[in-house]
Amino acid sequence: MADLTELARTHLEAALATEHGRSAELILRDGPLRQSIIALRAGVELNEHNSPDAASLQVLEGRVRVTGQDPAEIDAGRVEILTHRRHGVVALDDSVFLLTAVTGIGVTGGPERAR
Repeated sequence: MADLTELARTHLEAALATEHGRSAELILRDGPLRQSIIALRAGVELNEHNSPDAASLQVLEGRVRVTGQDPAEIDAGRVEILTHRRHGVVALDDSVFLLTAVTGIGVTGGPERAR
């Protein structure tokens, strides 16, 4: 199993040291399930892209804004289901997040939150 604390530290250090200000790694792959850790230096943006069939974003450190999302800003310690529309991610602070995505299953309908 992955140590998220150690991965967050390692990838944030790498993002801060690189010219493009980001570092990422696919840490889990199981059928259609993917989990990636992504670190962004403050102000760095992941351009708009299509959404996978289902996805969540959990901020481990910092704060990010997701375009086309409500709530748009996600702080450390929060997890949110991602929009099913095109969206981008901007780091408001030096940030690390865990992206969980399920691909290729044809999910329909809007996001649902666990109660």
